[in-house]
Amino acid sequence: MQKNNSSYTTMFTLSGLNESSTNKYIYFSFTLLGYLFIICVNLTLIVIIALEKTLHEPMYFFLCNLSANALYGTAGFFPKLLFDFLSDTHVISYSGCLLQIFIIYTFSSCEFSNLTMMAYDRYVAICRPLEYHAIMTPLTTGKLILFSWIFPFCCLCFAILLTSRLPLCGSHIEKLYCDNWSVVKLSCVDTTVNNGYGYVVACIFFAHFLFILFSYMKILRACRTSSIAMSKCLQTCLPHLLTVINYNIAMLFDVMYSKYGSHNVPQVLHNLLSVEFLIVPPIFNPLIYGLNFQKIRNKVTRMCSRNKVIHT
Repeated sequence: MQKNNSSYTTMFTLSGLNESSTNKYIYFSFTLLGYLFIICVNLTLIVIIALEKTLHEPMYFFLCNLSANALYGTAGFFPKLLFDFLSDTHVISYSGCLLQIFIIYTFSSCEFSNLTMMAYDRYVAICRPLEYHAIMTPLTTGKLILFSWIFPFCCLCFAILLTSRLPLCGSHIEKLYCDNWSVVKLSCVDTTVNNGYGYVVACIFFAHFLFILFSYMKILRACRTSSIAMSKCLQTCLPHLLTVINYNIAMLFDVMYSKYGSHNVPQVLHNLLSVEFLIVPPIFNPLIYGLNFQKIRNKVTRMCSRNKVIHT
């Protein structure tokens, strides 16, 4: 898979499916159903928010952006995985590998940026309610959504440039998909610059996490004097808080697997840990928001009732 000159690596082999060949059609079927479900629930949420004028508020626009990002990120993972289930050789081109890294990492970064914007929106709505509409204008909301995409894209463009300059001494990746750390580990030269830049980006997004914590500390402090206010706070903030917790747990699994993965752990568990952040949040987010936000729940109920009437 690799030419003699280390800098001319043209293909990578992915070893995540080596033990699934006997049941590949079963895995393919369940994976396809899962991917179609992700597309269905996220597209439904986007269409509902786009068509329902009462949902044209900052919080729902951020939620719509979350679903759009889920469709973008899963499109960089599931089609290749489904193809590999039906193939006897699990390979990916060098350029395809870098593209997959870019899509998956920008999805992950955009998800966290968007969750940070949603925390800021809840903070302004609860702690500064009289100024909410003056602060969270349509223009401001649009700028925040644009930033949640542009900033991760810029970060990952530079990371990909740093990775693409490395001559490689291997072509074997022990995962279902390409990730930056796995490619950097194959380098024949020192990777201090890549590692340093990775830590800088990690610190930036850790600051996002600290901002989310700070926002919720402010929110809880503002609501602690009234049980009614606390109840409303939990009703509007609990879905976001659960999403943040779920996403951070998913990312922790992936980081722990990438950095400290052990060959003693079964490959099935390896695979589950490495793709948890690509499967659970895209399913979990639209469902939990759809179930907890009454406006969305009512709209879905009306759509289902309308379909029943049409079919009868």
